[in-house]
Amino acid sequence: MRKIAVIYSGHASHYRTFHEPKFAQYIEKLIYLPELENTDLDPFDVLIVPSQLNSNLLLKSAKKIHKFADNGKTVVALGPQPWEWIPNQKWEHRPTNFWWWLEENADSGLRVKNENHPFFDYFTLEDSSWHQHGVFWPPSNATTLISTIDNGSVLYIDEVSTNGTWIITTLDPDYHFGSYFMPSAERFLEALFPWLSVGNFN
Repeated sequence: MRKIAVIYSGHASHYRTFHEPKFAQYIEKLIYLPELENTDLDPFDVLIVPSQLNSNLLLKSAKKIHKFADNGKTVVALGPQPWEWIPNQKWEHRPTNFWWWLEENADSGLRVKNENHPFFDYFTLEDSSWHQHGVFWPPSNATTLISTIDNGSVLYIDEVSTNGTWIITTLDPDYHFGSYFMPSAERFLEALFPWLSVGNFN
């Protein structure tokens, strides 16, 4: 099993999400964000960078996170983020429709890509569907797994920009589960932790 560390802000949604026993069982260490710069990341295989972090502190530790990836490790970034710290990303902000599911013939606008990827041994599109804050246009050799209708990437894996693996998504399940709403976010996390622990990334 891979050893997973999570950067931790201490705010309410993070507290609930990462202390929830069914998720906490997979977490080797919670790293309080102000202490990240002085924390040894070598013992870990996966580093989760959740949404809603203090952007100044996060950007201050960007080089440390890149070094972690360059050692062949995996970085998971949950959105929204100050995306400029992520390698070779091209972020496009889009207006958020929080209530699409109330529309007649509701359609999230999300689609499966690369449906034979091992990701879908754990996840369904329904588990990954709520509102979006924008899309990425990732490097050409990255693997998009969830996209919008116009092929903007909502979740992709980048194994070409560094020596490591970057799993990037605009989705923010940590915030929504921790804030007690969005059932699909709970299902997403129920798939995410087992996948990160023992699943295949390619």
